[in-house]
Amino acid sequence: MPARGFRQAKAKLRRTMGNIEGAVTERTLLEILIIGAGRASIMTPVDTSNLINSQYRRVERGPFGAWGRVGYTAAYASAVHAASGESAGQPRPNGRGNFWDPSGEPEFLRKGFEDSIPQIQAAIKRGYKV
Repeated sequence: MPARGFRQAKAKLRRTMGNIEGAVTERTLLEILIIGAGRASIMTPVDTSNLINSQYRRVERGPFGAWGRVGYTAAYASAVHAASGESAGQPRPNGRGNFWDPSGEPEFLRKGFEDSIPQIQAAIKRGYKV
């Protein structure tokens, strides 16, 4: 007895792989960025709210797959991110609280993603569940 349905099975596999390659990956990447950026925003130092409000997320597709990026458009973001944090808790010269208050940390963006690894792994499992 000849086997039947190979053509339909191959077509369905191609559709599924195309969906995983495109929409599923982009949606999963966006969820990962939201998780990591959300945690990073908790650790972002706040003075005038310019830094925290300049955060952006971007998911793009290229010839070698999709990728995501989280960053800050404020000109001083990289300097604050790379700061040592040794002045934490000391009063600011302008009299508006202390440095790194209330919950700011150096390297807040990196730590935001590192601290969210279990949630990111769960998002990947949910996103690619067949």
